[in-house]
Amino acid sequence: MKIKLAPMTEDDVDEVLEIENLSFASPWSKRLFLDELVNPNSHITLAKGDIDGHESILGFACFWIVADETHILNIAVHPGCRRRGIAKRLLNHVLEFAKNKGINYFALEVRNRNQAAIEFYKGFGFKAVGVRKGYYADTGEDAILMELELKGQANVSS
Repeated sequence: MKIKLAPMTEDDVDEVLEIENLSFASPWSKRLFLDELVNPNSHITLAKGDIDGHESILGFACFWIVADETHILNIAVHPGCRRRGIAKRLLNHVLEFAKNKGINYFALEVRNRNQAAIEFYKGFGFKAVGVRKGYYADTGEDAILMELELKGQANVSS
């Protein structure tokens, strides 16, 4: 499948919200996505592809660039499009985008029970560096803080 990456616009919010709702037990609201669109530190990149003859949003990555750090907030792929390399493509884009701005440090939080996500990030070289106790308000679940510092390479996962 041919995938095109593009910045999110307000017109994309409802389709992104659908993926968000299918992907997370405590999804972001429409208001949160709209707020991200006007936040100067925030970037939301969409992965688009052809499904049944029309271009659809397959997934997205939301991240902040603040000072010398990239904080990855959210990566999600539509359940019907998973296991096709879309999340890898999105994360590689985030890493390349930041590196092009001279930023080599990345951080994120992931639910401590989300082993698939933890392994996904480890595949890119992220390391678990700490625990944020009770980080997720909906369940009181802990978050694993993961970090990555790149030294010259941008594409670190195959």
